Amino acid sequence: MPKITIYDLAKLTGASASTVSACLNGTWRGRRIKEDTAREIQRIADQNGYRTNLQARGLRRSRSGLAGLILPIYNDRFFSSLAQSFDDEARARGLCPITVSTNRDPAEEQQTVETLISYAVDSVFTAGASDPDAISRMCDRAGLANINIDLPGSVASSVISDNRGGAAALAEAMFDAHDGPDAALAGRIYLVGGEPADFATGERIAGFEDVVRRRTGSCDAAQIRATGYDPVKSAQEAETLFADPDHAPRALLVNSTLAFEGVLGVLAELPAAQMQALVVGCYDYDPLTRYLKVPIISVRQDVNGLIREAFQLLDTPPPEPAIVRVPPTLLASRNGAVDANGTQP
Repeated sequence: MPKITIYDLAKLTGASASTVSACLNGTWRGRRIKEDTAREIQRIADQNGYRTNLQARGLRRSRSGLAGLILPIYNDRFFSSLAQSFDDEARARGLCPITVSTNRDPAEEQQTVETLISYAVDSVFTAGASDPDAISRMCDRAGLANINIDLPGSVASSVISDNRGGAAALAEAMFDAHDGPDAALAGRIYLVGGEPADFATGERIAGFEDVVRRRTGSCDAAQIRATGYDPVKSAQEAETLFADPDHAPRALLVNSTLAFEGVLGVLAELPAAQMQALVVGCYDYDPLTRYLKVPIISVRQDVNGLIREAFQLLDTPPPEPAIVRVPPTLLASRNGAVDANGTQP
């Protein structure tokens, strides 16, 4: 027998082909098609041997119990911790979590959303997407709840770290830890790592510049070396900065643990006296840093708080898209062992 098509189903159901298609691909909610209509079209499609996808079968239930999380990468402690916290929170709510990495590729992000929709997920959480609004619009068309994490959008509500405040607190702690007057760091305190076009990096640069200008009088553009997150590029930038000992950094804020991985190799080769006089800060936290001989001041993002607030927005959606900022924790001791409240991290 010939394969039945959507147009055949349209004749059988009396609906338009576009309505049948929407009912079978999961976008019927966005089209404001009644659920009863969608279910009836799905029943007739099954009855006539139409090969349905997983999403179409999901119409048989009002909820699938699946929650999707899209990440840019896994090989970063922040995002891997975010994935674990998401997994824990979803399971605590009786949901089955699905986590996917898209390698910061916009086309891959949208393809992933389409795949998640095909599995009839109930909600999509988007962390650090290159185009969060495009994903939110796709979710809206499919009638799916969508929350942005780490990177804000304008279409859906967002939960982000207070990157500007965290970077400012880190820079303040670095000045306070420096043995000498603030003026001695004029032109000698640098920020390395991150993408200038990236929202989080832009906010951290702004917080860093605010403090440096206030405490030294100025912050030159050359003090910002946002050359990406790649450890190799970060190491090359650090080598350039430390090539001339007379003008080398006396304080260095490294933006992310990925960039710090590269910078650390350069720091390990510095003369002991120069290293002891250097103040190093890292925006994000790796517990291994507490065992380094190099003293590190860190900022740790509250991944549990981010996920908790994201699910809260899902439970109680605001009337308009909102942005919730979650403050990070400053691990203020130079030996990395005591946080801002004087307790073990």
